[in-house]
Amino acid sequence: MTKEQEIAKQITSKVGGLGNISRIAHCMTRVRLGIKDPAKVSLEELKAIPGVLGVVEDETLQIIVGPGVVNKVAKEMADMAGVKIGDTIPENLDHELTDTNKSGKELVEERAAATKAEMKAKQNNSSSFKRLLKSVSNIFVPLIPGFVGAGLIAGIAAIITNNILAKNLDAATWNQFVDILGVLNKGIFAFLAIYVGINTANEFGGTPILGGGVAGVTLLPGLLDGHIIKNIFTGAPITAGQGGIIGVLFAVWLMCVLERNLRKVIPNAIDIIVTPTIILLVIGLITIFLIMPVAGLVSTWLVTAINWVISVGGVFAGFVLGTLFLPMVMLGLHQVLTPIHVEMINQTGYTVLLPILAMAGGGQVGAAIALWIRCRKNKPLVTMIKGGLPVGILGIGEPLIYGVTIPLGRPFITACIGGGIGGAVVGFFGNVGAIAIGPSGVALIPLIANNMWLAYVIGLIAAYIGGFILTYLFGTPKDAMEAVEK
Repeated sequence: MTKEQEIAKQITSKVGGLGNISRIAHCMTRVRLGIKDPAKVSLEELKAIPGVLGVVEDETLQIIVGPGVVNKVAKEMADMAGVKIGDTIPENLDHELTDTNKSGKELVEERAAATKAEMKAKQNNSSSFKRLLKSVSNIFVPLIPGFVGAGLIAGIAAIITNNILAKNLDAATWNQFVDILGVLNKGIFAFLAIYVGINTANEFGGTPILGGGVAGVTLLPGLLDGHIIKNIFTGAPITAGQGGIIGVLFAVWLMCVLERNLRKVIPNAIDIIVTPTIILLVIGLITIFLIMPVAGLVSTWLVTAINWVISVGGVFAGFVLGTLFLPMVMLGLHQVLTPIHVEMINQTGYTVLLPILAMAGGGQVGAAIALWIRCRKNKPLVTMIKGGLPVGILGIGEPLIYGVTIPLGRPFITACIGGGIGGAVVGFFGNVGAIAIGPSGVALIPLIANNMWLAYVIGLIAAYIGGFILTYLFGTPKDAMEAVEK
């Protein structure tokens, strides 16, 4: 049995078995479980499982196991239940698996109709805003690996280009490599709107191909050379991609609303012909003539405003943003920033917001190192820090946040301020942007645009030092140092 299989088995046991799980999903570091009866979950035993770095109770039960491990653990659990990741698990699965020789997959296939009917068996009690943030997360988190890979390829191409301009490399030889890397990079970003459209349709219960088709409309792919479509408000030509990701999100959400209502009234015999035709025609026209012009205006204003705040605010803006980012993460508010990052990259080629917010993780790393030194006799705490530091340095901060600083209280505050110090330094330099979304920390260095990587590194070091000093002097609880000594 592999380590991931053992973790999956123990997690299943401690949450009350497969019969108490309604849905299995995951993000970059957490296995996210829909729980039917929270009383059956043993939180303390769950936290004590080797390999589990922390547990967060939210709309879903979130078990932090770290990057690289999380997808394997989630897959093992989904295989045990016989469902795909993200699908609803049938009722009484534990009982059925016990009483028959059929696999979970066979049981699910037999009960496919029932499973689809109970996709939303219970409406959660969270606010509409929190549900919106969760949906945004579900749309963009699956795209992050593509952002990272394509961004790194773009970074390599930029390094080669700079060396060609500096005449360190022969242009005749290396320009071909730059062109090839550009093609590989654009395979993600040139069609990003379509990927977002497909995920948005999946999230809001629409047909994925129709979501991709509506999103593809914003690229104006069928417009002949020399032909234009006029903006009905200004008379100016509508341009491909106008409205950006914000427009795509709204257009596909609107498509899902229309599709749900159409399928209630269109007879089954003609549904496959009539429904998609009406959807593409109606939503397509609305997208071109209403959503693209309005969303284009909103996107431009939003990106301009953020760039202006960071440019004018400088050190102060950097400090405030760097300090408040981790509290935003705790509240789940950081998810709303993802489409903003994407839109900034679409319009300017990079996001100046991400490097500043990335400093928050640096403050956590500095705080953790200070706790390691001051609480070195507290072996369980030191073990947690050792496990969380490597991935924290690489930009995955959740193990340190939920396993170390938040449980101790004060270190979380001093770590946030340390992140603010790093943000202030990045704000002082200005124009430090990232060409793609991905993990922060050291892993973000290759994605820094305009050769401003040194400014980013200086900011990161400042965050480390700030988090370390503040935590060492003011943020170490006495009981954390005394617990093991007693």
